[in-house]
Order: sequence, then C-alpha cells, then structure tokens
Amino acid sequence: MIPNMEYLNLSNNGFEGILPSSIAEMISLRVLDLSANNFSGEVPKQLLATKHLAILKLSNNKFHGEIFSRDFNLTQLGILYLDNNQFTGTLSNVISRSSSLRVLDVSNNYMSGEIPSQIGNMTYLTTLVLSNNSFKGKLPLEISQLQGLEFLDVSQNAISGSLPSLKSMEYLKHLHLQGNMFTGLIPRDFLNSSNLLTLDMRDNRLFGSIPNSIFALLEIRILLLRGNLFSGFIPNHLCHLTEISLMDLSNNSFSGPIPRCFGHIRFGEMKKEENVFGQFIEFEYRWKSLAYAGYLVKDLGSSSLIYNEKDEVEFVTKNRRDSYKGGILEFMSGLDLSCNNLTGEIPHELGMLSSIRALNLSHNQLNGSIPKSFSNFSLIESLDLSYNNLGGEIPLELVELNFLAVFSVAYNNISGRVPDTKAQFGTFDESSYEGNPFLCGAPLKRKCNTSIEPPCAPSQSFESEAKWYDINHVVFFASFTTSYIMILLGFATILYMNPYWRHRWFNFIEECMYSCYYFAFDSLSKLSTYLYN
Repeated sequence: MIPNMEYLNLSNNGFEGILPSSIAEMISLRVLDLSANNFSGEVPKQLLATKHLAILKLSNNKFHGEIFSRDFNLTQLGILYLDNNQFTGTLSNVISRSSSLRVLDVSNNYMSGEIPSQIGNMTYLTTLVLSNNSFKGKLPLEISQLQGLEFLDVSQNAISGSLPSLKSMEYLKHLHLQGNMFTGLIPRDFLNSSNLLTLDMRDNRLFGSIPNSIFALLEIRILLLRGNLFSGFIPNHLCHLTEISLMDLSNNSFSGPIPRCFGHIRFGEMKKEENVFGQFIEFEYRWKSLAYAGYLVKDLGSSSLIYNEKDEVEFVTKNRRDSYKGGILEFMSGLDLSCNNLTGEIPHELGMLSSIRALNLSHNQLNGSIPKSFSNFSLIESLDLSYNNLGGEIPLELVELNFLAVFSVAYNNISGRVPDTKAQFGTFDESSYEGNPFLCGAPLKRKCNTSIEPPCAPSQSFESEAKWYDINHVVFFASFTTSYIMILLGFATILYMNPYWRHRWFNFIEECMYSCYYFAFDSLSKLSTYLYN
C-alpha cells in the first residue's frame, strides 16, 4: 500500500511472525531495518531480489533457512546484517552479485561449508564478520585482495590450515581469528597494517615464536595469543608496542624470565583525546530530506544513517572470563602470563604499571619475593600470583590497594604474617593464602606468635618452634603409616623377584629363630640350676 517507501525502520520492537512477501512490493525501498524483534520463518524470496535495496538489517530475530540461494540478487546492496539468527546453508558464490557490499555480518548462525574464494572479488568490503558458525576448510588466499578491509572476524569456526599473508590489508584495524584450528607458524609477512588495534588469535594450534612482523604494529592496543603452542622466551621486542592495554600470552609454553621492559608499556594509561573503540568503522547512507506542509515542499538538504561495528574481546580477570565491547575497552587493561614455564624473579619494573587493572602470573616457576613496587597498582582489581615458587613475605604496602577484588598467593613458599584484614584484605578468605606452610595469621587457622623470630635465630626456643610449625598429628601419623607400608611392600616385592635374596632372607630368619630358641633355653636352664642350688 506504500509502494514509494524508501526508508522503513521497525527495529527494537516486539514484532513477531512471518515476514510478508508483500514487503518486496515497495519497489523504491532502499533501507529496511527489522533488527531486534521476534520475526521467524524464512526471508521472502521476493525481498532477496529487490533492485534498489541498499541497507538490509535482519539482526537478532529467529529467521531460518538458506539465505544465499540462487534467488539472492541484491545487486545494489551496501550493508547486510544477518547476525544472531538461525540461518543455515553456505556462503555461496551468489554473494558476489552484491559487488558493492561494504558490510557483511552473518555471525551467530548455523552456516557451514567453506568460505568461497570469490569473496576476494568484493573489493569494497570494509567489514566482514563470519564468527560463531560452522565454516571449515582453509581461509582462502584471495581474502588478502580485500585491501580496504578494516574489520575481519572469522572466530569460533572450524577453519584449519596455515595462516595466509594479510600484508596487503593496509587499513585493517581489527583481526579476530580465535577459536579455530589454525596450525603452523605465524608467517613472517603476516601483517603490515600500521592501523591495527586488535589482534586476537586465541585457542588455535599455532606454534613457534612470535614473528618480527608483530613488533611493527606500533598502534596495537589488544594482543591476545592465549591457548596456543608458542614457545621460547617472551621477546623483548614486544616492549616496542607501548600502546597495548590488553595482552594475553597465557596457556602456552613460553619460558625464561619476564621482560623487565614490560613496565614501560602503557597498559591502560589512556590519553584524554583518544576514543578508538567507542564508535568504530562508520558507514553513511545519505538521502534527500523533504518536509511537507500542505502543498509546499521544503528541501532540508541531505540526511544520513550511520552504522558502525564495535569491537569485542574476551579477557580473564577476577577468575572469570568476561567480554568487553565498544567504549569499555578504552578503560580495561590487563596482562596475563599464566600457565607457562616462566622462571626467575618478578621484575620490580612491573610496579610502574600504575593504571593496570588485572595481572595474572600464576602457574609458572617464578621465584624471589613479591616486589614492594606492586603497591603502585592504584587501579588494580585482580592480582594472581598463585602456583609459583615465590618466597619472602607479603608486602604490607599492598593493603593500600583500594580496588583489589581478587588476590591470590596460594601454593608458594611465602612466610611471615598475612597482612592485616582491613580495607580490601578484609574480604579475602583462606583460599587466597593456602599452600604456604610458613604463612600465619587470619584468615588462616595457623596463628602467629608475636615474639617469634626467624627459624634460624639462635635465641629461638624449641617451644616457639613448635608453635611456629604447628604440626598436624593426624597428617603426621597417616603419612608415617603409609610410608611404613610402602617400604614393607617394596621389600616383599624384591624378595619375590629375586630367589637368591629370598633364600638368604629365609635362612636369616631361621637362624634368628634358632638363636632366640637356644638363648631362651640356655637362660631358663641356668635360672633353674641357680634356683635348685
């Protein structure tokens, strides 16, 4: 009934049911936004062949069926959002009919098959989001022909093989490859974008060392390599990436010391004029705006629609994996080196990271003491140093960390008294300190003696030592009994396996028995003779 409609926005309502095919009879329609409703069923075939449609947004509904069928013929399409539906089928070659497409988002659906090589012909693309589907096969080499691409997300699929070179994508700002099955080394010429802000390659099967090409990404803010097979020392060249706010190298096989120069990376020290994650990758569609008043028509000039793609990443902090999206990334900062084979002492230079909000060094082989410079972490919310070989005492200065919500030094060799249970330290329970046999004080059950001196002091009394170590008798007798049984079983096993020693042992037992017999007999004979006389 409204054939000349050009712009129709029904988004963020409660509409439901099947989309009527008559919607395609609006032959002048250029913008159609039905996102965030409860529409279901298949998208009408007639709509997929509308001649003038430039923007189609079907996000966050319950549409299903195959959308990239042979009926798909949106030749003027510039923006296509299909995310968060139940679409199936493949990303077939018909997508290349939309040769002017700039934004394609099919994330969070049930699409499968391989990514077609023809996608490299869609040279106007600036945003390509294929995440959370079931795409498989290799990432096509032709994808490197998308030289204007700024946002590429193929995460959470089943894509395998080696990584292609993406050095021709000079404008790339966000790259998400996490949650696939990529293998092999990172190519030396992998990236060449001076604009790159996010590189997320978590949870793949990449190995080797971090290539030099990564060190040239001087504007990068987020570097996530968690859950791969990277090995060797953490290169000092990473310290050249001074703009980084989030770095996750956890769950790899990195060894050696923590680079001291990490203290010179920004990690959340934001400049006031920056807002790189707030509104990202804008695409404008302009049309003439007219105001009608009776028979008079007034030209109001041109108006515009703005669509943007906001970056989103996951980072483990406060013992849970959280998702951070858009402008909040401006304020989140953290360093995660957990679950590696790092050795040596914790560099005191890390205390220079005054704006960091999360630091995780757990599950390594770090030694030495906790640096007192950690008291400079004025904004830190999560500090995990558990499962290392750290010694010394917990610096009392850490009590001044007023934003600290999660703290753990469990399973180390830390001694002395637990900091006073005031401020944030009054919220930590025994699990934050367990596994340190020489640590005492509340909330631990092991009490401290205020007059106690170090165990090696000559004036130390035996009584105070007993109080200091506070031996658990149940554990002691249990371990002693277990050890005794194990020794007997081991001795019996040796006798069973070696006949020579078995005979010698039986002979020895027999001699002992006879000796005892004759000793007892002789003693009794002498005793009776003495009594008789």
